[in-house]
Amino acid sequence: MQKFTAFFSRISNWKTLVLFFILYAIFPAYILKNAEIKMNELAGKEVGVIDLTMGFNPEKTLDMVAAYGDEGRAYVKKIETTTDIVYPIIYAFLFAIILTLIYRNKSLAWVAIFPFITMILDFKENFCIVTLINSYPEQSYNWATLCEVFKLLKWISFGIIILLIIFGLISKLVKKGEEL
Repeated sequence: MQKFTAFFSRISNWKTLVLFFILYAIFPAYILKNAEIKMNELAGKEVGVIDLTMGFNPEKTLDMVAAYGDEGRAYVKKIETTTDIVYPIIYAFLFAIILTLIYRNKSLAWVAIFPFITMILDFKENFCIVTLINSYPEQSYNWATLCEVFKLLKWISFGIIILLIIFGLISKLVKKGEEL
C-alpha cells in the first residue's frame, strides 16, 4: 500500500489532474454518448446502457440484452471490451489523483485505492455483460444477478469516492477558515 500511495503522491499535481480531467470528460461528452446513440440505433429503439441502470433488476438486464438485437449485441460487446476498459482506468486515475491531492500527507492517503476498487467492479460488471451477450439467446438469470451485484457495488464504491471528496474538501475549507 505504501508504494501505491507513494506513486500517487508523486504523480498527483495540477497538471496530471487537468490531463486526466480532460481525458475523462471526452468519454461522457463524446465517446460514450455516441456509443449509446449507436446502440439504440442498432436496436431500433431506445434501450440504453446496462452499465448506467440503477437499482437491482436482473430481469431488466436480460431484457436489455435481448432488446439490443444481433447487431446491437455485437456493438455492445465491442464497447464493453474496448472503450469500457479504457474509461474505468482513466476515471480511477482521475479520482485517485483528486483523493491524493485532498488527503496527501494524512493518515487517510490510502483512500486513493477506492477508485481502483470501483474500476475492478466495473471490469467484473463488463465481464458479466459480455458473458450474457456471448451466451444469448440462452439467458442466465445467475449471470444477470451477478452483473447486478457488481453494478450495485460499483455504484456504492463510486458514492464512497464522492463522499470522500466532499468530506475532504469541506474539511480543508473548515481548516482554512480556522486559520483566518
